[in-house]
Amino acid sequence: MDLILWRHAEAHDSSPDMARELTPKGKKQAEKVAAFLHRQLSPDARVLVSPATRTRQTADAYTDHYTLAPGIAPGASAHAVLQAAHWPNAEDAVLIVGHQPTLGAVAALLLGSTEPSLSFKKGALWWFSRRERDEFAQTTLRLVITPDLL
Repeated sequence: MDLILWRHAEAHDSSPDMARELTPKGKKQAEKVAAFLHRQLSPDARVLVSPATRTRQTADAYTDHYTLAPGIAPGASAHAVLQAAHWPNAEDAVLIVGHQPTLGAVAALLLGSTEPSLSFKKGALWWFSRRERDEFAQTTLRLVITPDLL
């Protein structure tokens, strides 16, 4: 199974929080990462998106075929994200478009970090894979990339 975590791109600082929209820079960030995903990710991947406006706008740069997942809204736990993704038992890849510090907490948990959450830049993508090898489950961090490197 592949689990891809995508933090929403840069958004305006405004309220209410759930209605914050992407900045022009954020729209460019989302487009860069979406272009990368189109080259790397199977179109069969399941896409789960927080219902916040900024995450929906980020996901829209990639596809309009996604599921809104209230369980991964701002303030969600790392376990809620993993449960929504059906980690580690999903058949296909799952792309999660969400928020910090939740995505950083998911990354910390998968990497076995003692930190409660890792730094996750706006628009960044973290790609994890899980497989069975020699009867042991292995989780591998395959990629971390930020929009400014694309």
